[in-house]
Amino acid sequence: MSRIEVGYSPPLHGEVSPPPDKSISHRAMILAGIADGRSHIRNFLNADDPLRTVEAFRQMGIGIEESKTQDSIPRTQSRELIVHGRGLKGLREPEGVIDCGNSGTTMRLLSGVLAGQPFTATLTGDASLRKRPMQRIIRPLTEMGAIMESGPEGRPPLRITGGDLRPISYRSPVASAQVKSAILLAGLYCDGVTSVIEPERSRDHTERMLGSAGVDVRIKGLEVAVRGKAEIRPLDMTIPGDFSSAAFFIVAASIVHGSEILIKDTGVNPTRTGLIDIMAQMGARIELRDVRVVSGEPVADIYVRHSELKGVTVGGDLVVRAIDEFPVLCVAAAIADGVTKITGASELRVKESDRIATIASELRRMGVRVEELEDGIIIEGRRRLRASIIHSHGDHRVAMAMAVAGLRADGVTTIEDTECVNTSFPGFAEMLMGLIK
Repeated sequence: MSRIEVGYSPPLHGEVSPPPDKSISHRAMILAGIADGRSHIRNFLNADDPLRTVEAFRQMGIGIEESKTQDSIPRTQSRELIVHGRGLKGLREPEGVIDCGNSGTTMRLLSGVLAGQPFTATLTGDASLRKRPMQRIIRPLTEMGAIMESGPEGRPPLRITGGDLRPISYRSPVASAQVKSAILLAGLYCDGVTSVIEPERSRDHTERMLGSAGVDVRIKGLEVAVRGKAEIRPLDMTIPGDFSSAAFFIVAASIVHGSEILIKDTGVNPTRTGLIDIMAQMGARIELRDVRVVSGEPVADIYVRHSELKGVTVGGDLVVRAIDEFPVLCVAAAIADGVTKITGASELRVKESDRIATIASELRRMGVRVEELEDGIIIEGRRRLRASIIHSHGDHRVAMAMAVAGLRADGVTTIEDTECVNTSFPGFAEMLMGLIK
């Protein structure tokens, strides 16, 4: 069983480049697979989750090769792919079951594509993914005309029989980019306009990428609509660094005395950067430098210095925009002066783990006073944490967040079962330790 050991840290100094964005890597592969022609994707995340999406398209007959310039890329984190797309209707029925591993993004987004195919396919995953409910995509895709069969309570495996779909206007009960993306991708196979209305705006990578690929995408307030039967243009894109991976270093530099770091080439899409806004309210010193646009996505270098944080109360849109950063935000709250209350995060109950429960239990091991809410958490900050043996619960974001917490503990903190970190951030521990001077 792999583990990460972290002790009380001297100041962090230096520069890091986070791994490529996981969310964008999934979406780039999916659109390239159904595009008409050859796509070129640079800086594709070389981690378990997006590679599940790559393998799924190989199973469905899509030719995928690595660029001849591969040697110039740090292979531990990224790949450069050439994808030979065969159009909306060019996929073939896979010979076996598609294994999504631990990747909920692969399962949910691929379901949208499979809903429009003239064949049947089955999606499964590891033990963790098979516990996660899929009703939130089963309901709208069934309404569009797909036949969706699942295990008890809508849990995987999913058996999807696609065919002729009809457009819908779907009012989603949750702000979820995965739900929205599944419906929009299925909408590409409809004759007409398909729309999704969310209670809050979720991350918008799918609609940005669809628009750049020639799809008629319309956004009005909290509603996103696509017109189907479009020809998907091939992609030629470079994927930015993953903000959700950069978040661990943003918090680490903020809570370790004397720290000063620069996080290079990071995506700063405003639907993803709620953590920066929340941390600013807490008193963090974070600057965006050299802001530019790369392949339709805003990118910047993020400069972070240590600061004395204070507790805050946050909810609503801010939390939606920081939903993946919840575990490491809780670590910042554990060090902050005063009480932090976070609400509006109920969907975290059904992630790789129940992230509200797991982060609460592990922070308690480190001496933090925590109260769980149905949709969030209340944390009473303290200056220094208690070293402990921490369980990851098989959740990569919990594992990395607690490694950051260990930087402010009074001894050596051991995070157990950290193999899950490879689903999104191979080399995380080495990069973090490299900043300790």
